Amino acid sequence: MTEEPAKLPRLTLARQIRDSLVASIVSGHFGAGERLVETRLAATYGTSQAPVREALRELEAMRLVETQPRRGTFVRPFVQETLRESYVVRAALEETATRLALLAGTVPVKAMRADVAAMRAAAESGDGEASARASVSFHRHIVEAAHNELLKLTWEGLQIEARTSVTMVATEVDLHDIVQDHAELLAAIEDGDLEVACRHARDHQWHYADLPHDAHGRTRDSAAG
Repeated sequence: MTEEPAKLPRLTLARQIRDSLVASIVSGHFGAGERLVETRLAATYGTSQAPVREALRELEAMRLVETQPRRGTFVRPFVQETLRESYVVRAALEETATRLALLAGTVPVKAMRADVAAMRAAAESGDGEASARASVSFHRHIVEAAHNELLKLTWEGLQIEARTSVTMVATEVDLHDIVQDHAELLAAIEDGDLEVACRHARDHQWHYADLPHDAHGRTRDSAAG
């Protein structure tokens, strides 16, 4: 007698539904203002409403949807545009933060090495959420080392955690690539070449803006060549 396959834990199912919905929203399959109905989604995914409800709560925390009392849950407007624009703004902020921290000699290298190590461990275990947390921590260390309160408040206002999670889900980024990108950025900072480190900090964020050209005005194809 063969055993029945174990049912997926509800949280795991909710996470799978969340990731699918993130991809559908960012791709434009669900448009701005479109209502996400629990019963319809449950039927689509072949599940009960409970994991769908949990997934929608997470989407709200990620600022992709908003729940209106007695009306339902709706896709927020301009999700794609604001996601792209946020990375352009982040690029400018983190380039400036890197410059200020290097000039002041306040870069917390040891803490940032620990963040890269955490990303490496997350990549080995396939833990996307742990990778996202370590990535946010890495960049927050740079921003805080700049000792510029207005810069920090502006950076935090971009909802870094939420947008990092959205990007990782929507782009299906390789966790090992995340490790390499951050290790290279940290190496540039440790080398102490101010302009190289600042350019690397800017390009690191600009890459995720999904624009037709890079931070230097080159088209994506020519930049890759």
